[in-house]
Amino acid sequence: MNSIAKTTTRSKKTRRLDPVQVMRADQYEALDVETKVECIRALIPLGLMHVQALLEAEVCTLAGARYARKAPHFPGRRHGSNPGSVRLAGQQGPLLIPRVRQADGEEEIPLATLPVFREQGFLDDVLLKRVLYGISCRNYEVAAAAVPGAMGLSSSTVSRAFTQASAKQLQALQDRDLSTLDLVAIFLDGKTFADMTMVVAMGIGRTGKKHILGFVETGTENEPVLTAFLQSLSDRGVEVSQGLLVIIDGGKGLRAAVRQAWGASALVQRCQWHKRENVVRYLPKGEQAHWRTRLQRAYRQPTYEQARKALARLQQDLERRNHSAARSLAEGMEETLTLHRLGVFPLLGESFKTTNCLESINAMVEERCAKVDRWVNSSQRQCWLAAALRDIEPRLRRVKGYRHLPKLRVALQRDLNIKGTTASKVA
Repeated sequence: MNSIAKTTTRSKKTRRLDPVQVMRADQYEALDVETKVECIRALIPLGLMHVQALLEAEVCTLAGARYARKAPHFPGRRHGSNPGSVRLAGQQGPLLIPRVRQADGEEEIPLATLPVFREQGFLDDVLLKRVLYGISCRNYEVAAAAVPGAMGLSSSTVSRAFTQASAKQLQALQDRDLSTLDLVAIFLDGKTFADMTMVVAMGIGRTGKKHILGFVETGTENEPVLTAFLQSLSDRGVEVSQGLLVIIDGGKGLRAAVRQAWGASALVQRCQWHKRENVVRYLPKGEQAHWRTRLQRAYRQPTYEQARKALARLQQDLERRNHSAARSLAEGMEETLTLHRLGVFPLLGESFKTTNCLESINAMVEERCAKVDRWVNSSQRQCWLAAALRDIEPRLRRVKGYRHLPKLRVALQRDLNIKGTTASKVA
């Protein structure tokens, strides 16, 4: 018997299949549109089949197997079916919905499984992203036709659903608790929507993580509106008592608002790029490149003394060439050198000497909102901006030089005469 068993074992060949490869979300996102459509085409019918099976299983528990209507121990009886639909992968799929009535009456027994597959929340998330990423409300029904049997949504339905979903995003952004954040810097910059300006605030945590704090809509960057906005950030939990670096483009309204709202707890770093462009615009176009290079060279100096000396020489030269340009350079010059004065420019200058961190986010907002032909009202503008910012935020990388942010905190507290405390907040 042993020899037979051995022979059988040797003659039998076992084929091992490769392990099943599970696709990750990022791998799926990297697929081209055609491949994604093929995946959906393959999976939606299978999903509908299983939904139908789940509904049938629930009917069996309520009314028994088919043709067992008179069984006395079941609370219900089968009552045919109606054409209906469920939502899978953000699409409405047609399905026959079985019905059950009470065994001793005419009252319908609702199926507990059905509402789960009719919830709008997941569809709202999918629809929100699709509209943000470029599918217009008018073309949404056509896009849904890529899935066989899917029931496309009309443009008015999509518009209403997007409005509701984006309103939730706006509410979530406005109600966000900021008291758990340990911020060392805040960027403030405006984004134009038609004839209105949205001033966005982005905080930088102690570990370099970027946090969208909120925004305010205003006709111009005027002090009263912006002061109230900054105070509202404090009311929601933004802590400035440990010192804060505020990076702005140099607008007088923003500067006055920072002073009014946060006073001696914040230092301002004015954007060096905006300062440079404001100066050279007073000069003839043929000379702008030369002066721009000189300004860049001056701001690249590693220490405060060197940078201040280079800018002073440049200002003297500009006095002889164009008095208005020289006066523009002198206005607020010290606040363009805040990082130099704190001694952290070589470590953190790349990230904090300009408002580019926030302007790059504004550019991503523009990509998502550029398709809007007409801004109708404030609610539309704010909902679109909130939806775009909430979509962008998880993708943001930490600022360059984030390992040196504790040094910035120490330098701020030293300059502002603040006694440091140990914080246990989210960075």
